[in-house]
Amino acid sequence: MLPKSSKNNKQLNLFQPQLRDMLDSNDPLIALADAIDWSYFEKEFAKYYSNEGRPAKPIRLMVGLLLLKQLENLSDENIVLQWKRNPYYQYFCGMKEYQPALPCDSSELVYFRKRVGKEGVEQIFAMSVSLHGKDVQEKQVIIDTTVQEKNVTYPTDGKLAIKMIHHLHNIAKEEKIQLRRTYVKEIKGHRISLRFFRHPKKIKKAKSAMKRLKTITGILIRDLSRNMNKAQLEKYQETFNLFLKVSKQKQKDSNKIYSLHEQHIYAIAKGKEHKKYEYGTKASIVMTQKSNVIIGVAAHKINEHDSKTLKAALSHANKHRVKPIKEAICDRGYRGKKEVEGTTISIPDKPKKRDTKYQKEQKRKKFRRRAAIEPVIGHLKSDYRLARNYLKGFIGDEINLLLAAAAFNFKKWMNHFFMLLFICKITLLATLLMRIKPKERQKYADLYLLLYRLW
Repeated sequence: MLPKSSKNNKQLNLFQPQLRDMLDSNDPLIALADAIDWSYFEKEFAKYYSNEGRPAKPIRLMVGLLLLKQLENLSDENIVLQWKRNPYYQYFCGMKEYQPALPCDSSELVYFRKRVGKEGVEQIFAMSVSLHGKDVQEKQVIIDTTVQEKNVTYPTDGKLAIKMIHHLHNIAKEEKIQLRRTYVKEIKGHRISLRFFRHPKKIKKAKSAMKRLKTITGILIRDLSRNMNKAQLEKYQETFNLFLKVSKQKQKDSNKIYSLHEQHIYAIAKGKEHKKYEYGTKASIVMTQKSNVIIGVAAHKINEHDSKTLKAALSHANKHRVKPIKEAICDRGYRGKKEVEGTTISIPDKPKKRDTKYQKEQKRKKFRRRAAIEPVIGHLKSDYRLARNYLKGFIGDEINLLLAAAAFNFKKWMNHFFMLLFICKITLLATLLMRIKPKERQKYADLYLLLYRLW
C-alpha cells in the first residue's frame, strides 16, 4: 500500500534542528537532491502499488537508495548501513531530521526493483539524461559495446556435473525418495581428478572423470523418475530436461549452457590477452560526442555481431532526444552497416585520394575522438557496478546497465556543479582583490599568489 503523503505541519519537533541546517549547502549531493524532480517518481511509480496491506516505504527513499548504491558502488546490505551513518545520504532520500535507525531491510531493495521493473528504471535513467539539457541534443554520438559479466563461476563440465548431482540429491531428500546409490564417495575421487585438468599429465584422467560424472547424472535422473508419481514428475520435468541437455553438450556446440541458475548468458571473446572469454551479456553504450553524456544503452540477449546491435541502441537513445541522431561514430567492429533508421554510421577507413588535406584532418579528429568512450566504459565498470552483475536473470542485466548509466550521468552533473561553484568562488575573490587600493595590495600578496595558483 502507498504510504500516506506527509503534510508539512508546523507541529514538528521544535527542539531538534532540521537536517538541512546541519549540512554544507554547497555539497554536490545536496545540489543533486534539489535538482531531481522527486514528485515525478512518486506519480509514475504509484501505479505499481495497491491500496491494501501495510504502508510501503516512501518512494523517494527507495529511489534514492538505488541511486546511492550505484553512485557509491555499494551492495544492498552496505548502502542500508551507510545510510544510517551518513546524514547527506539521509537528506538525499528526503529525510527532514536525522534518523538513527536503518531505513529498511536490504531485501526491500530487491522487492522494489522487482516492483518497478525495467520500465521504472528507464524513467530514472531518463531523469539523469534530462538534467544535462542541450548537451543531449548533439548531432553526433559515439557507440561501442562491452561485456557485462555475470556473477558466475568459471564454467567447466566437471563443475556443472557436480552441481547437478548435488541438486538431484537435494530433490531426493525433499521428496523422501531412497536412491539405489548416491555415489558420494566416488564423486570425491572424481573431484580430486579434475584438479589441474589442463596439465598434460592429468588431461586423460580428468576427461574420464568428467565422462563418469555425466553418466552418474543420467543414472540419478532415471532413478528419481522411476520413483516419482505423475505430479512430482511434472514438477521436476523442466529441471531434468535442463540437466540432460547440459550433460550431453560438447565443447564446440552452439547455444551452450554455462550456468544452471543463469541460463541466458553466453561466452564473448573480445580479443583481450588477459581474459580470452567473458561470460555474461553484451551491452551497447551511446554517448554524445562532445559532452560525454550517456543518452542510450541496450542489453542484448543474443551474442550477435556489433553491427546488428545498432538498431536497439539508437532507438533507445532517440527516446531521450527531440531530434533523431544524424551520425554515429563507431569502430571497425561495426563493419557492414552504413545507415540505421536514418542515422549515418561512420567507420574509420583508409583516406581516399580525392579527399583534400582539410577533409583528411577532419576525419582524423573525428575518429580520434571516438576513443573517448573507452574510459567512460572503464568508469562504468570500476565505479558504477557494471564490472560484475549480481542481479538475477536478463531483466537484472537490463536494470543494472540502466542504473549504472544513470549513476554516471548524475555524477557528471555533480562534477559540473562543483566546477561552476569553484569558478564562482575564484571570480568573487578576484573581484574583491581588484577593489583593494594599489598601496595596500602588498598586504594581500599571499592571497594573490593563491588566486594565481588556483587559476
